[in-house]
Amino acid sequence: MKGYLYILLCTDGSFYTGSTNDLERRLEEHQIGEGANHTRKRLPVELVYTEEFDRIDEVYYRERQFAKAKMKDAPFDTLRSGNIATQKTRRTLRERLSKEHW
Repeated sequence: MKGYLYILLCTDGSFYTGSTNDLERRLEEHQIGEGANHTRKRLPVELVYTEEFDRIDEVYYRERQFAKAKMKDAPFDTLRSGNIATQKTRRTLRERLSKEHW
């Protein structure tokens, strides 16, 4: 079963990293306030990054990599300016989050 890792930019500038096997459904849940507690209090959210995997266990492994990363080394600094992400910063984030980076 395919799975997805995703990163959301919340309205307060914070990030939420999640995983799902149905990305479209999960994003809708976040947008209508039925997602995680973190996003529910910080609407609206914007999808800034995704990765697709063949198996859900690969997604969980990748999500743990994000959780273990120290913030100073994490690629989220790219978007920590307090402004909504631009196309350029999203592209930079994608490059820094590429699988080769880890």
